[in-house]
Amino acid sequence: MFKGSMPALVTPFKDGAVDFETLKRLVDWHVDQGSHGLVPVGTTGESPTLSHEEHEAVVETVVAQSAGRIPVIAGTGSNNTAEAMRFLKHAEAVGADGALVVTPYYNKPTQAGLYAHFKMLHDATDLPIIIYNIPGRSAVDMTPVTMGELAKLPRIVGVKDATGDLARVCAQRISCGPEFLQISGEDATAHGFNAQGGIGCISVTANAAPRLCADLQEACLAGDYGRALEIQDRLMPLHHAIFTEPGLCGAKYAMSRLGLCEDEVRVPLLPLTEPTRDLVDLGLRHAGLLN
Repeated sequence: MFKGSMPALVTPFKDGAVDFETLKRLVDWHVDQGSHGLVPVGTTGESPTLSHEEHEAVVETVVAQSAGRIPVIAGTGSNNTAEAMRFLKHAEAVGADGALVVTPYYNKPTQAGLYAHFKMLHDATDLPIIIYNIPGRSAVDMTPVTMGELAKLPRIVGVKDATGDLARVCAQRISCGPEFLQISGEDATAHGFNAQGGIGCISVTANAAPRLCADLQEACLAGDYGRALEIQDRLMPLHHAIFTEPGLCGAKYAMSRLGLCEDEVRVPLLPLTEPTRDLVDLGLRHAGLLN
């Protein structure tokens, strides 16, 4: 069910509030552009600065608007296990297809603590859970050994890997088995990640370039890595530009240039500086998305 290009969906704002009408239009646009799934209210969806009520309303809106056309993997992570459980149960209740759960950030649990956190969430739901391992943000790295133990649980089905370590894919194939879903969380290495055994990317760049990102993933899934590399060459300047400052700010600016949504973000994040805007414009032009 979960493979290919799955945008880590931005949460559009207007005058400080969630812009639900634009959110609905974005869902329809991604379906039309060939995205293989949607992942609302992750970091790119500005989950840290959404209220609980906004978080749940965004998930419910995306699930309803997608109407089963493509799967929705709801961001339900927290460094508070009880809070993560609340989001997980809500996502299940409104009809999400899966849940993305980040390793608990800031409080730096041990590997045993990571296992306990995910085991409790696993036991509280019937939804398939994808682990989100991003040591650069969470300050904790789930080892392949711990992940392998979690992979024995029937509803722990995969990982969004944002370690940037392509060798980790192979290590996780050994510890978790080849059927465990390995999904890239880093656009710039997604092509190589798939060659090592991955099956897709939860992508920031796909917010602005969903068709190209979907085409790249479909080429990889078909084993046509030459074609995929041609597309990656078109996308690479845009990947780099979007992540020059926080990626969601870059994605929203790129989307604003394409008339998709405002570039408004919530403090402590800020709109892009002028030099980075110029880089994003160049990236969009290199990808053939902006004249």
